[in-house]
Amino acid sequence: MSYCAIFLTTAPKPDYLTNGTPVSLDGNRANIHIVDATGDLTQIQKAARLLDGMGLQHVQLQGNWHIEQQWAFTQSFTAAKKSSQIEWLDNADSAELNNRFQAMQFTQQLINATPEDLSPEILAQSCIDWLSSLAPDAVKSSLCVGEELKEQGWHGIYQVGRGSTRHPVLAVIDFNPSNNLASPVDACLVGKGITFDSGGYSIKATEGMLNMKCDMGGAATVVGGLGLAIMRGLNKRVKVFLCCAENLISGHAYKLGDIITYKNGTTVEIVNTDAEGRLVLADGLMAASETGAPLIIDAATLTGAAHVALGDEYNALFALDKNLQSRVMGYAQQENEGVWSLPLEKWHREKCPSNFADTANSRAQKGGGSGGASNAAGFLSRFVNEDGQGWLHMDLAAAYNANATSLLPAGATAQGFRTIARTLIEG
Repeated sequence: MSYCAIFLTTAPKPDYLTNGTPVSLDGNRANIHIVDATGDLTQIQKAARLLDGMGLQHVQLQGNWHIEQQWAFTQSFTAAKKSSQIEWLDNADSAELNNRFQAMQFTQQLINATPEDLSPEILAQSCIDWLSSLAPDAVKSSLCVGEELKEQGWHGIYQVGRGSTRHPVLAVIDFNPSNNLASPVDACLVGKGITFDSGGYSIKATEGMLNMKCDMGGAATVVGGLGLAIMRGLNKRVKVFLCCAENLISGHAYKLGDIITYKNGTTVEIVNTDAEGRLVLADGLMAASETGAPLIIDAATLTGAAHVALGDEYNALFALDKNLQSRVMGYAQQENEGVWSLPLEKWHREKCPSNFADTANSRAQKGGGSGGASNAAGFLSRFVNEDGQGWLHMDLAAAYNANATSLLPAGATAQGFRTIARTLIEG
């Protein structure tokens, strides 16, 4: 069966279905049995995974579906290794669903790309090209590549990426719908773009390295979020800073014990070359801060500690600005994206002490020791304004699934892009 019409029904399941099976079939029709006519998103996701497993290529949603029900089905039915067609209901929701789907597919396909196919420069250019296709007259960009980074003082990106033969990049993308260069920057997005993370000399084990193509998920997610906001009618100026590099081992790679001096004067001792994401984001956060934007959001697949704390379903939010953190939590809830706040205070800046520099980039313990996700956020807070006003850090624990779950296929989830889009529009 390659085609199927999909209906939601509150009718009782047929007796032949087992307790955990939410789908009954009738020829080329599938019924998803739900209890709440406007909800039951988890049940719909489980049904979508079952239908995906049947090898369906073309499905058409028919009957009565709420927009979030249609989206829940779409997220779970869209697998990385097959091309499938979903027809949504022909109503007022279809334009928004098409916009979401386009942003989700861009984000997922970029994250799922092989590291061989996605160098730092290709990542940066792919993001520029997609945003330019959405707003060709409003997007300008620039790239700082390789030795230029060192010359211009972007030492974090340079040091992390110099071990690779493929040059590190700081990409700046300016979405300016007024085309007035004097217009203030309303918001900045900063994305971690590590296109492959071996761990460097603090090398990862094979099982930990296998899925490290996803370590540029922050860059893909912030661009996906901006793209969705543009398609939703964003009229604010937003600058994006993508911190792109490969973290590899070579005779030219950065080493344990090295000290990086950043533009703001902060010195950082390298005690773990696998804590590289915060090193590249520091440059992006300083560049974003130079714009004077009242809102800065960074996103990164930053710490295993966040994943240990929250599992596969939630991204972690950190902020010294608690009002901003609360607002974004509300936006995420409106967008049906799982987020949870983890602790961040100013004293987290001191949780990675060094005998030789202002701070270390981690603690010399497995996973960075206890509170590793908060300590990483504390490190980042050194590179924005003193009180962290207007700055939010997203640790994307839910960005990628190494294996399929009962709710989602294997690979990139794109979770977080809708929250970013709403935050840009709402402020």
